[in-house]
Amino acid sequence: MLGEQIAEERGKLTVLRVLPSEGGHPRVEVSFQAAGKILGIDSTDMGTYCSVLGEDGVLRGEGQGVIMTGQGDMVTWSGQGIGRLTGQGTGSSWRGAIYYKTSSQQLGRLNSVAAIFEHEVDGEGNVHNLVWEWK
Repeated sequence: MLGEQIAEERGKLTVLRVLPSEGGHPRVEVSFQAAGKILGIDSTDMGTYCSVLGEDGVLRGEGQGVIMTGQGDMVTWSGQGIGRLTGQGTGSSWRGAIYYKTSSQQLGRLNSVAAIFEHEVDGEGNVHNLVWEWK
């Protein structure tokens, strides 16, 4: 069941890198930086994910990153998802699961959360991320 929204952020792709193909399928590494809120706290997120475009036109990917707050708290995350190209430049649309790890007392509840995300990239490389707790 979909629970409370725990994060929202907006940002920009910072690096796109083509990697050696995997079984003849294109593979791309993407990094982004975004700012927003996690559990209501202002934060900055830096992440990188690797995706492979399958014969079926579906993107499959996994990534990791770090979120930092202005108070110095840090959260690491890892996730996996599936996506599709939107046909607009670097545009893609992703859905998946994400897991957090932190030693922050203020954000500690993230350690026990399984979350689901929407990751949207438009044709100009702008990123919009939404994350909900999965209950």
